[in-house]
Amino acid sequence: MARMRKASKEKETVRNTEGEIWYMDPQDTEQNRTADPALMRENDPASDTQAAPEAGEGKKAKPKNPNAGHKARMRQRFREAQGFDGFSDHEVLELLLSYASPRKDTKGEAKALLETFGNLKGVFEARTEQLKTVEGVGELQATFISMMLPLTRVVMKCEMQDPRQIANRRELEYFCKSLELGKRVEAFWVICVNAQCRVIGCRMISEGSLSEVSAYPRLVVETALNYNAHSVFFCHNHPGGTCAPSAEDISSTLQLQRLLGGLGILVLDHMIIAGANTYSMAQHGDIEFGARGRA
Repeated sequence: MARMRKASKEKETVRNTEGEIWYMDPQDTEQNRTADPALMRENDPASDTQAAPEAGEGKKAKPKNPNAGHKARMRQRFREAQGFDGFSDHEVLELLLSYASPRKDTKGEAKALLETFGNLKGVFEARTEQLKTVEGVGELQATFISMMLPLTRVVMKCEMQDPRQIANRRELEYFCKSLELGKRVEAFWVICVNAQCRVIGCRMISEGSLSEVSAYPRLVVETALNYNAHSVFFCHNHPGGTCAPSAEDISSTLQLQRLLGGLGILVLDHMIIAGANTYSMAQHGDIEFGARGRA
C-alpha cells in the first residue's frame, strides 16, 4: 500500500483584474514577458527549372513550359501575404510538398491527399503510414507532412514563459493544447506538478471514442504517487463537440479530487479542450480550487 503523505498546505485562489486564476503566487512569476521573434531565413530549394541548352543549328528550340516558375510564384505569394491567406487547400499542400520534392510537380499529390483525407485537418492528423498509401506520396513527403502538428505543439509551448511552469490558467491552456492538438478521439491526461507548479511528470491515462474517455482512478492515483506530485491538473479533449463539461465529467473529477485529497495531493484544475476553445472547471466553480475534495 502506498505510504500516506501529510496533506500539503492548501493554496489560496488569487485572481487578477481579468479574472485569471493563478495556480502559484503571481509574485513568483515575471510580470513582463518578452520574446524576441526568431529570425526566419528562407532556404528555398533549387530553381524550379534548369536553363535549356542553346538550340543547335538546324534544330528547333524546345517549347516553353507553361508551368515554369510556378513554385517560385507560390513562394512569392506566401512571402507577400506573410501566410496562406488567399491560398486554396490544395495550394497549401502543394507548397509544403514542394520543399520535400523540389524537382517535382506536387499538385496531383496535394489534390489526392485532400480527396483521401477530406480536408487539411484530416491530412495533418493522418499517420505517416496512412499518408504513404496515397499515390505519389513517398516516405520523405509523408514524414514532412506529419511534422506539421508536432511543430505546432512546440510553438504552443513557446507561448509559455517557461514550458515546464504552469503559473496561471492561460499557461495551462497552452500546455493542454500542446498535448491534445490533433487528437481525433478523447484522451485524458494527468499533469503532475511540484509545490511551485513546475511540471514534474505528465501521463496520458486513457484514450476513448469520439465522445467519451475513462479516467481510471487507480492509474490516476498511481501516476500522482509515482511522480511524488504536490498537485495535479487534469486535461481531456472534446474532438467532436463543445468544451462544456458533461455531468459525468464533473462527477468523475470530484471523485478523483476526493481520492487524491485523502493522500494530500491537490487537484488544481480540470481543463477541457475543444479545438481553439477551452473550459476551466476551477474557473467556473465546478470543482473547489486547491481543495481536497467535497465531503
